Amino acid sequence: MGWVSNRVGGWLAGYLTKQVGVYVEFSVQSPDILRQHLQPGDVLLVEGNERISVAIKYLTQSTWSHAALFVGRAMGVDQPDLIEADLENGVVAVPLEKYRNQNTRICRPVGMSPEDRAHLIDFAVAHIGDTYDLKNVFDLARYLLPTPPVPQRWRRHLLSVGSGDPTRAICSTLIAEAFQSVGYPVLPRVAQGDASTEHEKGRTAWTVRHHSLFTPRDFDLSPYFATIKPTIEEGFDYKAFNWSSSI
Repeated sequence: MGWVSNRVGGWLAGYLTKQVGVYVEFSVQSPDILRQHLQPGDVLLVEGNERISVAIKYLTQSTWSHAALFVGRAMGVDQPDLIEADLENGVVAVPLEKYRNQNTRICRPVGMSPEDRAHLIDFAVAHIGDTYDLKNVFDLARYLLPTPPVPQRWRRHLLSVGSGDPTRAICSTLIAEAFQSVGYPVLPRVAQGDASTEHEKGRTAWTVRHHSLFTPRDFDLSPYFATIKPTIEEGFDYKAFNWSSSI
């Protein structure tokens, strides 16, 4: 019955990645402006305008449903700018133009060494071509109901229900795994039960969260990532703001 599951899984993936009817643009930056301010290793958060985006934003109580890693021209002059995990196609490289008309946010890892940055990008590039096992239909079906009637404290747990690869379709898993490969924290937990380690030299000890538990908003919440806003970086002067005279 594997071929049946594959066919149903493929249909579900196609359905969930269809765009929703209404999408409101609030903070859209052109690809050219984004490219001027993005650096290799930055995480680009995307609000998302697909059916699965609605479910992920609801379950994570966040504006962001998708995350992609900016690699610049690391793969060649004419190659795409971003590496992301796509529900239908797996791990792929895409151009910034893909998100021309969507709300985005740049999150930058602070203080990362050039060597670790290079390793981070190599890790992501090495995973291009990874695909999802669409036979795990249950992992996909969880997103069919965009706003399931469950208490808020349980919503995020729905993202980790099941055991199939499509759990990684929320895309932040691959990026979190890449950062963990160089020991860079996203949202670690305070270590419990090891006082000697926790209080060594007066420093708090942290423990790694499994990469499958990360969501796009974790990069926004992380105290180790800086939020980069192109309009501010270019020198914003509110006195020179061009207000319309019409109401």
